[in-house]
Amino acid sequence: MAIKKLNLDPNYSILITGGAGFIGSNLSKALLENGNKVRVLDNLATGQMKNITPILEHPNFEFIEGDIRDLKTCHKACEEIDYVLHQAALGSVPRSINDPITSNEVNVSGFLNMLIAARDAKVKRFVYAASSSTYGDSEALPKVEEKIGKPLSPYAITKYVNELYADVFSKTYGIETIGLRYFNVFGRHQDPKGAYAAVIPKFVLSFMNHQSPTINGDGSYSRDFTYIDNVLEANVRAIIATKPEATNTIYNVAYGERTTLNELVQLVKNYLTEFDAEIGKVDIIYGQERAGDIPHSLASIDKARNNLGYNPQFDIKTGLKEAVKWYWKNLQP
Repeated sequence: MAIKKLNLDPNYSILITGGAGFIGSNLSKALLENGNKVRVLDNLATGQMKNITPILEHPNFEFIEGDIRDLKTCHKACEEIDYVLHQAALGSVPRSINDPITSNEVNVSGFLNMLIAARDAKVKRFVYAASSSTYGDSEALPKVEEKIGKPLSPYAITKYVNELYADVFSKTYGIETIGLRYFNVFGRHQDPKGAYAAVIPKFVLSFMNHQSPTINGDGSYSRDFTYIDNVLEANVRAIIATKPEATNTIYNVAYGERTTLNELVQLVKNYLTEFDAEIGKVDIIYGQERAGDIPHSLASIDKARNNLGYNPQFDIKTGLKEAVKWYWKNLQP
């Protein structure tokens, strides 16, 4: 995505934690194209070097292999940085259910380390990846930032604690923070492999291998699927926001429409069939519902529109077409 139209000052130095991951690597590339100096901190636990290999030799790019659980490393990463885009986390509800301790260490202790390092380095603003999982058992639709329920997983707890810490640091130490509650982000660089892969790349890979994808439950659950370029826009708008009410708060980052898993899998199948007609013959399998999953998710993006000027350009169909093209090109054996 070209972000120059958003008028982000190319002289800013920006730290991206988790910058070798799905969202972080897309941010890194977009910011380098804008002329910014970009430093990435990643321990490569879930991030992959192949995501940043094309930019490793860029004169404005620096890579630090390190862990946010180490405060000294966080301090080093924040030196001479204007803005922090904190993307590093152990994602996945099932992963957190299987191993809540590690999820807490990374997502809570690591987050606190980064807040401290950013405060000490006097960065201009700390923008961080929050999560729609924070809405928990709230059944209200659409999801509005100020109304949440009880968390349904250890992962959701960690992401809510991030918001609480950011709020306290803003009030206590004066550091500007903005949390972006991502809703089911998808797109290029999202890993389709592994036990905790997201649903869209998993569906794509299954179809490409002529294997039946598995839907957890009956397919009636719905999500506000959000294409990666919408997320890039939100992060940049969080950096450049100037309204007094824009900082020290939380925003939903989504498109503002919901799609059921049944609708989603059919869209993926249809778009892939344009490349391989045999995919049209692949059946779909239904399995058990996953523990910790919320039935429905739909974001109100009014607050982000009003305070940040957020104006997402990619709906599910437009974004999915782009994602499928990228996967078809990059996942061939």
